[in-house]
Amino acid sequence: MTSPRLLSAERVSLRYSGAARPVFAEVDLDVGAGEVVTILGPSGAGKSSLLRVLGGLQPSTSGSVTIRGTPMHGAHPRVAFAFQSPGLLPWLTLERNVAFGLDFKRQPRLERSELAARVDAAITEVGLSHARHLRPTALSGGMAQRAALARCLARQPEALLLDEPFGALDEVTRGEMQDLLLKVVADFGTAVVLVTHDIDEALLLSDRIVLLGGSPAAPIRDWRIALSHPRHDLVAELGAIRVDILSAMRGLRSRSREPDYVI
Repeated sequence: MTSPRLLSAERVSLRYSGAARPVFAEVDLDVGAGEVVTILGPSGAGKSSLLRVLGGLQPSTSGSVTIRGTPMHGAHPRVAFAFQSPGLLPWLTLERNVAFGLDFKRQPRLERSELAARVDAAITEVGLSHARHLRPTALSGGMAQRAALARCLARQPEALLLDEPFGALDEVTRGEMQDLLLKVVADFGTAVVLVTHDIDEALLLSDRIVLLGGSPAAPIRDWRIALSHPRHDLVAELGAIRVDILSAMRGLRSRSREPDYVI
C-alpha cells in the first residue's frame, strides 16, 4: 500500500538566466512517509539540482514543492540534507557537530534538556555513543558519515534528502551505511530521496526508482520495487529490474552526447 504523500513536487522546472535549456523541466514527484525514492540519471540530468529544489535550498523557476500539502518557501526545519562530504566542523567534537544548527533561526526553539536528548538519541541511533567526544580527524570515513546522518536525525526530519552520501566509502562500510539508512526509515518513518549513480544501491534500498532523462530532465521511467528487505539474496528478482534499468539508460545515452553513465 502506498504511503500518504509527504513531500511533493508539481511541474517543477529550473532554468538559469541566459541558459539555452532548463536544468530540468516539469518534474512531478511524490514521496510518502517511510518511502525511499532514488533518482538515477546521466551526468547533467539535474539530479542534485532537483534535490536542492526539493530541500528548499534552490528556488525553482516554476512549479511548487509542498510538505504535507503546505508550500515550501526556502529551507524547512523538518527537511534535512546530507551530502557526499560529511561537512563536519573540525574544531567541534562529534557531539557538538550533531548539535550544530539546532539553534538556528528556522529551527524550533528547544530547551537545553530537549536539545541534549535529541543529540543523544541521534548519536545512539547511528551507533556512535563511544565516539561522541572525538573530533572529526579521529573518525573513520564511515564514522564521519554516521555523524552526518546523526546531525540530520537530531532535527527529527520528516524528509531526508541524500546526495550520493555513500559514494566515497569502501564497499563494506557502504553496505553498513545502507543498512543503517533502512533502519532509520523503519524506526522513524522518514521519507527519503536519494541521488546515486549506483544502480545496485538503488535496487537494495528503494521502494521506487525514478530515471531522469537529460535536459530537459522530466522523469522518463519509474520502477516500483515491491520486495521486502533485506534484498541481498534476491539476485534473480533484482537482476531482472537491473537489466530493464540498464536498457533504459543505454537508450538515453544513444540519444545524448552526455558523458557515459557511472554504474
